[in-house]
Amino acid sequence: MNQQEHLATFIKAFSESLQDNSFVKISLGNYKGTEEQLKNIYIKRVLIKKDEKLSFTYRYKTRDIVKNFSLSEGINAVENALQEGFNIATLFTNKFDLIIEKLNQKTVLRKTDSSNPKAISLEHDKAKNRLIKPQEKPYLHELKITDEAGNVYKNAQDKYRQINHYVEILSTLIKDIPTQNHLKVADMGSGKGYLTFALYDYLTNVLKLEAAVTGVEFRPDMVALCNNIAQNTGFSTLNFVEGTIEDYDSTGTNILIALHACDTATDDAIYKGITANADLIVVAPCCHKQIRREIEKHKASNELDFLTKYGIFLERQAEMVTDGIRAMILEYFGYKTKVFQFISDAHTPKNVLVVGIKSPNAGSKREEILAKLKATKEYFGIEYHHLERLFKL
Repeated sequence: MNQQEHLATFIKAFSESLQDNSFVKISLGNYKGTEEQLKNIYIKRVLIKKDEKLSFTYRYKTRDIVKNFSLSEGINAVENALQEGFNIATLFTNKFDLIIEKLNQKTVLRKTDSSNPKAISLEHDKAKNRLIKPQEKPYLHELKITDEAGNVYKNAQDKYRQINHYVEILSTLIKDIPTQNHLKVADMGSGKGYLTFALYDYLTNVLKLEAAVTGVEFRPDMVALCNNIAQNTGFSTLNFVEGTIEDYDSTGTNILIALHACDTATDDAIYKGITANADLIVVAPCCHKQIRREIEKHKASNELDFLTKYGIFLERQAEMVTDGIRAMILEYFGYKTKVFQFISDAHTPKNVLVVGIKSPNAGSKREEILAKLKATKEYFGIEYHHLERLFKL
């Protein structure tokens, strides 16, 4: 066989392995083409939102680039790669391995026993070990995340991932707080309760803790819906109450959470957590309007006018200043603070999580913190921060 016949045989074997589900992977190497620093391509079959794809990892000298193609596009891409600089390729299947190699002006085709006789499951990267499994979770079905059999609906995949990401973050934070015989948790602004239910499930059914969880929500229809689901699913120490964060009695709360509480409602939540002496305070702030208005009053009179004259920069500036001051005030009251990403921008544009963990060693630099708070306000032209005013600092 000549070179084109060898290539056609290799591509045919590749196509047939995809059809009979014996395909495992392909590797291409010994690249002599024009793409600078490209070394190899590795190809595997993946399942992305129930669609089968071929995932190509292009390995360069200092980076990797991943691209996903349909099966037909992937077959064409392999054929093109072998014509445009790759001199060796190995097709791995459950039945056999097939190697095509260019040697000088000749092409060699070799078939060997399979080095991967076991079936390969389809996955997108590595299968995640979800803390909240979708099966046998009636509350996920009632919240329209899964069907009765525990399969996640296609239009609820993002929400399901968000729930698990949230629980994964909290699982690491909970480990840092003192062990409690009985946890009292408040979720401020709980909405439809997706995350509240998941946290309760994790605390009581995974960690086997005694936990009383309360979702605080202003909308009475959401409160009624969530209480009904909690009752139907036997979550006896999970309840939802109607009201505002400001009016909620947080006495005795160990863990206080407020995700996307708007503007100063986040300050109200932090205030409730600090006054309750909570072990853990977790907030994902939203709509930093109060500090933005303060900065706007003086934006033309300081060195930052070249930034603050642009609306989008002013918004980001207000977010950083607002949350930075919140972190300082948490530290003033004896909390170690962390600020990190909650979830990606694909889910929500507000993705900063501010965390306070009660620490006996924190809070020793109160005067220094107050001085820094004063200097920050003066620099940005801020008369007051809502959380600062709540505590009369």
